Amino acid sequence: MVRTRTALEALSRHPPSFLRSPWPWRSLAYLLSSALPGRGLAAAVREAAGRSPVPVEVEIDLPRRPPEAVETTAYYVVTEALANLARHSRASRARVHGLLDGDMLVVEIRDDGIGGADPARGTGLTGLADRVALMEGTLSMSSPPGGPTSIRAEIPCAW
Repeated sequence: MVRTRTALEALSRHPPSFLRSPWPWRSLAYLLSSALPGRGLAAAVREAAGRSPVPVEVEIDLPRRPPEAVETTAYYVVTEALANLARHSRASRARVHGLLDGDMLVVEIRDDGIGGADPARGTGLTGLADRVALMEGTLSMSSPPGGPTSIRAEIPCAW
């Protein structure tokens, strides 16, 4: 578990106030997700959905595994979106849908919450868009006041 020790050592160098925020722990959980490398995106997303306080239906049907960097990016998008919806949306349920459309991995997260998500009010949604853009993909969002919210990532797979 060199990866675990390295991540914990890096976190220990930060002041206690930093460690009380959700960001380092979310990052640590992301680094330590055991399901992604071993079993793939669908299993990892189901595991993350199972930890959500909001019931999440997961429908991911991939005929083959995308490249590791694509899976990792999609997993990050899903887990960050689930964290945001649990914290802000007042949703009673959510759905994660994933598929391969040609050479594109498409992942969509929808909830039945109050909507009104605004990338200008925080760094979370902007960070998701930046991460997807690094993979030459696109992130789109619809979140009208009153809901629902939908986040869609399209990430090219270079086979």
